[in-house]
Amino acid sequence: MLKLTVILPMHNEAKRVAGCVELVGNACRRLTGPEGYEILVAEDGSSDSTYAVARSLAANDRHVRVFHSEKRIGRGAALAAAIRASKGAVVAYMDADLSSDLKHLGDLVSRVEDGAAIATGSRLMRASRTKRSPKREIASRGYNFLVRAILGSRLHDHQCGFKALDRKKILPLLSDVRDTHWFWDTELIVRAQRKGLRIDEMPIEWAEKGRQSTVDLKKDVAYMASKILDLKLRLG
Repeated sequence: MLKLTVILPMHNEAKRVAGCVELVGNACRRLTGPEGYEILVAEDGSSDSTYAVARSLAANDRHVRVFHSEKRIGRGAALAAAIRASKGAVVAYMDADLSSDLKHLGDLVSRVEDGAAIATGSRLMRASRTKRSPKREIASRGYNFLVRAILGSRLHDHQCGFKALDRKKILPLLSDVRDTHWFWDTELIVRAQRKGLRIDEMPIEWAEKGRQSTVDLKKDVAYMASKILDLKLRLG
């Protein structure tokens, strides 16, 4: 088994694929050497050329594989499928814009190797260094407050797209997670906590990149609250 799989969930990211894979590959080689890693592009029903670009990269680099969905199944569902298909003992994933500084990847992997089932970056711990719009900051803090208050989680930041997992420990949980999109991370973390699994959270450097913020506070807070309450009803 490989030491590390890095999953890159992508939807309509044709312009980012090549650069993202190159930077992640460089980071992986520093951690594992040339033979200990793979990069798995989880392409989720893109309408642009993301799949074609990713497939071309895979054809020219034996470390790169592609999970492709003809129709969009959701970020969470794409991640779950890619985790099942992964070959690494440690499985990490991160957003395609690489907002999270890759210098922290080694720390995530080390925490999993030390016994954590999940190691996650945090944008909301005191030592975190974050650059993002005020609207996203408000939405994130409100969301995470609700998760802690209603679901009893101990984490500061549940949705940071920069995590590492112990594949063997996490695989049994995947079939229990019902959400298929953005709430997937939170549901996985809450279920892991309720199973008594160790979850480590660490401050990171994170900078908002790429697309203009599209946060609608009223709409997004209502959506997030409904997801939290639904999980509370299901888990008790």
